[in-house]
Amino acid sequence: MDDLGDHRPGMEAAKAAGVRAPLIEAEVWKEEIRTLSRELGLPTWDKPSFACLSSRFQYGEAITPEKLRRIDAAEAFVRSLGFRQFRVRHHDRLARLELPPEEMARLFEEGRHEAVVKRFQGAGLPLRHARSPGLPERQRERDPEWIAKK
Repeated sequence: MDDLGDHRPGMEAAKAAGVRAPLIEAEVWKEEIRTLSRELGLPTWDKPSFACLSSRFQYGEAITPEKLRRIDAAEAFVRSLGFRQFRVRHHDRLARLELPPEEMARLFEEGRHEAVVKRFQGAGLPLRHARSPGLPERQRERDPEWIAKK
């Protein structure tokens, strides 16, 4: 419900295939799901949201099993550094790491940034930028909120 206004090609494809979304049909919002989950004692009540890995690619880009494995491995490494809410975006032959603004400084502490750059390069995904998400993609490209690191 929270992001139904966003461009969601996967949801469009699912709808076209007849897949139902019961929580959307019931108009249950993410915060309500978290509250109900916590009340029921579910261990996932505060799990960060992670969209399908295919959402990490530019529209129209061919998605291969190898590219998905690279992104999955890159995100597993970032998660191992203690980050919870982030995305690794695949842009041609480069990676862009998106972190919330409040986490950006921590990336550059205790050698984390250097470790990420090294790991990504070893996986064939050189890190081009670390940035904060939140702007629509077209606006990000015109008015980037990036901390550029080569």
